[in-house]
Amino acid sequence: MEGQHGKSGVTEHYAPRPAGTDFDKSSGAVSAHAAPEVTGVDQDTAAITTVEEVQATKKGWFAYFKTRDFYLVLVLGQILAICITSTNTFSSLLVEEGTSIPAFQSFFNYVLLNIIYTSFTLYRYGFKRWSRLLLKDGWKYIIFSFLDVEGNYFFVLAYRYTTILSAQLINFFAIVVVVIVSFVFLRVRYHITQVVGILIAIGGVGILIGSDHITGATSSDGISKGNQVKGDLFALLGATCYGVSNVLEEFLVSKRPLYEVVGQLGFWGMIWNGAQAGIFDRQQFQKATWNGKVGGYLTGYTLILSLFYSLAPIMFRLSSAAFFNISLLTGNFWGVCIGVKVFGLSIHWMYPIAFVCIVGGLVIYFVGKKVLGEATKPWLGRNQEQGVAGVGTARRRVVRGDTVV
Repeated sequence: MEGQHGKSGVTEHYAPRPAGTDFDKSSGAVSAHAAPEVTGVDQDTAAITTVEEVQATKKGWFAYFKTRDFYLVLVLGQILAICITSTNTFSSLLVEEGTSIPAFQSFFNYVLLNIIYTSFTLYRYGFKRWSRLLLKDGWKYIIFSFLDVEGNYFFVLAYRYTTILSAQLINFFAIVVVVIVSFVFLRVRYHITQVVGILIAIGGVGILIGSDHITGATSSDGISKGNQVKGDLFALLGATCYGVSNVLEEFLVSKRPLYEVVGQLGFWGMIWNGAQAGIFDRQQFQKATWNGKVGGYLTGYTLILSLFYSLAPIMFRLSSAAFFNISLLTGNFWGVCIGVKVFGLSIHWMYPIAFVCIVGGLVIYFVGKKVLGEATKPWLGRNQEQGVAGVGTARRRVVRGDTVV
């Protein structure tokens, strides 16, 4: 786990300390609140010490394809897509039971994240250091959690007023937001193959949407023009919040321990979401159906969403917010696969073609990438010295050699 001190008999190697980090003079260790030290590596025996040396271990346009990280990123992206599809399925099942509480049903997720990760952060930091974290960096996490909560809320709200087709099309705007914000604020520069990969993946979703339109799955019967415009605006606002929060999370988890970032998201998200649920979901809460099925659906929704929030930071470290979003484009395909069993849906012949197209875009995205892929972040310095040496980071590879975790 990130930030743990080595046990007796293990030589510790401390990476260069970034300016402004806390330092314990009595022990000679960087505090857990700063970028944590890497343990278990002997400085004299470390074979690889710079990003350039790691990148030079494999060459060519397909260098990244020869690494374990490439396959891990592809599989992790699909696991996250299935998680999102599963939560959407539970939301649909809740609506079928007469329980529509979009803000309140996400509240338990933030509570669970807070219990798990804030508790561990308190164990690592102690209450005084955790309090200093709130005073010094709390504003960053307040903004991050607000964007995350509102992204969830507005997208669920959009489906009340607009068609699935419109919401899915507007969802692409999240990818646009991610690319623009990353380019402007994080100095990320996209290779031509990455742009082509994104466009091909979006084309695959276009096939999915076209298939839904042909089969009538996106019918707008019963939806007025006024409500559809309102729903489209909600979807656009949700996509914007999602895009900005994804980029902000990629930045935060590259510089801070995972348990701190997710713990703060759970802590502040619980407050934002709880207040919002109390204001907007009171009437729906009173009208909702409460039985064993609803309890089971809420439990499944919470557990899977918490798993999603636990795995997403690793995805941001190994790749980027842009790849994270295009990986989720396969969610429609997985949704139909689940719907075949749960809702009795049928798979249209265009769906497998669309899935192959999206996955093809994901593969093309990494053509020309070196060994570390997108794990090297331009805002962390030449050797990633300003980042955390945690699970999935390039800095961990630099210090510990050929490792992922």
